[in-house]
Amino acid sequence: MSDTSEGSTPTPQRNDTLATELIHHPYKPPADFESPAVPVFKGSTVYFPTVAALRERTWADKSGYTYGLHGTPTSFTLESRLASLEGAKHVILAPSGLSALTIVDMALLQQGDAMLLPDNVYNPSKDFARNELARWGISQRLYDPMQPASLAAQLDREVKLVWLEAAGSVTLEFPDLRALVRTVREKAPQAVIALDNTWGAGIAFNAFDLGEGLGVDVTIHALTKYPSGGGDVLMGSIACRDDALNDKLTWTHSRLGIGVGMNDVELVLRALPNLPLRYAAQDASARRIAEWAQAQPQVARVLHPALPGSPGHAHWASHCKAAAGLLTLEINAQYTPAQVDAFVDGLRYFHIGWSWGGPVSLAVPYQAKGMRKLATPYQGTLVRLCIGLEATDDLIADLAQGLARLAETAAPAADPALTATAG
Repeated sequence: MSDTSEGSTPTPQRNDTLATELIHHPYKPPADFESPAVPVFKGSTVYFPTVAALRERTWADKSGYTYGLHGTPTSFTLESRLASLEGAKHVILAPSGLSALTIVDMALLQQGDAMLLPDNVYNPSKDFARNELARWGISQRLYDPMQPASLAAQLDREVKLVWLEAAGSVTLEFPDLRALVRTVREKAPQAVIALDNTWGAGIAFNAFDLGEGLGVDVTIHALTKYPSGGGDVLMGSIACRDDALNDKLTWTHSRLGIGVGMNDVELVLRALPNLPLRYAAQDASARRIAEWAQAQPQVARVLHPALPGSPGHAHWASHCKAAAGLLTLEINAQYTPAQVDAFVDGLRYFHIGWSWGGPVSLAVPYQAKGMRKLATPYQGTLVRLCIGLEATDDLIADLAQGLARLAETAAPAADPALTATAG
């Protein structure tokens, strides 16, 4: 039976103030809790004690909190730790490595400027320049990163940003970074030098201190890769040492309304302490696989900076103390793209997918033709291998069975007698 009559006010079934008490509860936990995990602070709204505090507090120098988009103690902690990793002073977080690249471009370039990219750069960076930047009146020029003279020939007063990549995307050439930086400083001192440091991960070399008083101005890092380590986070970072340069990057980042989720930040913070261990393990495994692969008859060449004979090996040895767990197989040109695709399809432990730095090994085939605008020394099909944390012997066995199947698909050699008759 109803306890209300038509038109009357319902009788309260509980304390009317309960909803308010649940939101404005007076309990405050004690402040002395510590553990290995960094606390996850998240929220869009940030409270201010007074109107005066709201008007006076600033976030750009990380001295306070104003709005969730501009950071919380959790993101400030990750930025500080990444600055230590990269050898930088300032770090800004972005939703992906690619977004970190584009923020640098937009912060430092304007109509009439030119940007230089190595011909072996991460291809989405080229795409952004060819499309968005070109529409905004910013030109893109390509240079051969293995030839400092090629870079020097492109430098003039219009160039305001020069990108470096070490090692090169897919083909993994390692340039003479000192020579490239020196060339820019001498020929175009007005240009900012930026490096995609995802491969080095802050472990292989210090981009801000390359020796001889040389270093880059900005690095970007796809935290999606090694810092995350799990293949489950998208995030990027921008690092620099100069205060004025950081201001430009920070305010462009802010005006674009770009932010990251604190749960993702938590995952990167959790993985960061074991980054050196994972990087070393994947480095060692990749080197063993590279040495094994170069002895296989189906492989024309193995591209890996730490492997003698790989393009830029001497530069790698001069600059680096480690290498990422990446290598690329240049498959003999006698095998068709379809045959190489079947080789990749038949691998058991190598999954097919983009990215790297996670626990699972990956394989992706690329066609050498069309990868570069400038002359390319590569023929046939390339297969990039991203080495995970599986047992190295298991990965070698997997590649061995795949290459054996590939060899079985090779067309038989032409009969010399038939060839002579046809001639």
